[in-house]
Amino acid sequence: MKLSNFGFDLPPELLAEYPSENRDESRLMVLNRKDQTIEHKQFKDLIDYFKEDDVMILNNTKVFPARLYGNKEKTGARIEVFLLRELNEEQRLWDVLVDPARKIRIGNKLYFGEDESLVAEVIDNTTSRGRTLRFLYDGSYKEFRIKLNELGQTPLPKYIKRDVEPEDEERYQTIFAKNEGAVAAPTAGLHFSKHLLKRLEIKGINFAEVTLHVGLGTFNPVEVEDLSKHKMDSEEIKIEQPAVDIINTGINERRRICAVGTTAMRTIESAVSSSGMLNEREGWTNKFIFPPYEFSIANCMVTNFHTPKSTLLMMISAFAGHDFVMEAYQEAIKEKYKFYSYGDAMLII
Repeated sequence: MKLSNFGFDLPPELLAEYPSENRDESRLMVLNRKDQTIEHKQFKDLIDYFKEDDVMILNNTKVFPARLYGNKEKTGARIEVFLLRELNEEQRLWDVLVDPARKIRIGNKLYFGEDESLVAEVIDNTTSRGRTLRFLYDGSYKEFRIKLNELGQTPLPKYIKRDVEPEDEERYQTIFAKNEGAVAAPTAGLHFSKHLLKRLEIKGINFAEVTLHVGLGTFNPVEVEDLSKHKMDSEEIKIEQPAVDIINTGINERRRICAVGTTAMRTIESAVSSSGMLNEREGWTNKFIFPPYEFSIANCMVTNFHTPKSTLLMMISAFAGHDFVMEAYQEAIKEKYKFYSYGDAMLII
């Protein structure tokens, strides 16, 4: 498989700038791999495809307000700072992206907030847009994190051209978000409402929570035709024993095991034992899944509609079959499904 196998033309009007009014009323395309059939449903119909003791794997990462705007010392130029990951809690070091990057050099200081109570010094260049910042703040670490949250904005994807609205703080967060650390939401989970989760629970579905803190690496464009030469950025993952027990029991009992989202799928595929079971794991993964690939844990997945030539599209092609997925995408375009973070959903069984 080559990069050019994953291109398609997406009409701009199919980019979702807002989610469905009710989370579970987005549209749902169901792909049946065995029969090679496509059905059109609503997301809340998902419950009809699961039985008691089936397993759903949820990514419980929580998005933090990672986009800050500051001013450069002396010139006062407005600079966007996108927080990627904390490197050192004690020294308050962060990996960030800056825009416009050409104006930001080692030694520059940036001032945040109307009272300029938060200052950052550039101490290193990491990539063309990447920098390492040391934040200077007169307060405890807890107070520093509160200040970051106060000054930060919800980091909506770049293709959403409208301004961030106060409602996005809640919209761009799954209802099962717990562990703060993501710079983007695990978007397949955005379709679940409290009501739908409760109905699934009453039906006897078992939920296993894992964590993958979504970084920008997930969205970095693939720029090599030979996919084996693409390198994924590392993202932090955590799988604890309770989730391992639920999932491995489901494997042993031959239940339907559904990864909710590409991030949940990457997490579990990064912690497979030699016997094909799930292990506990805490650390980092840079796993890149593209066809052909043999999946070990999940036999079902929920996902959104993804960008052309993206690593996410490559993963679901590996899971459902490339030709079938590309056929489904053409059907989605014809039927005017909405794409990307706030878009509609797909269930692959």
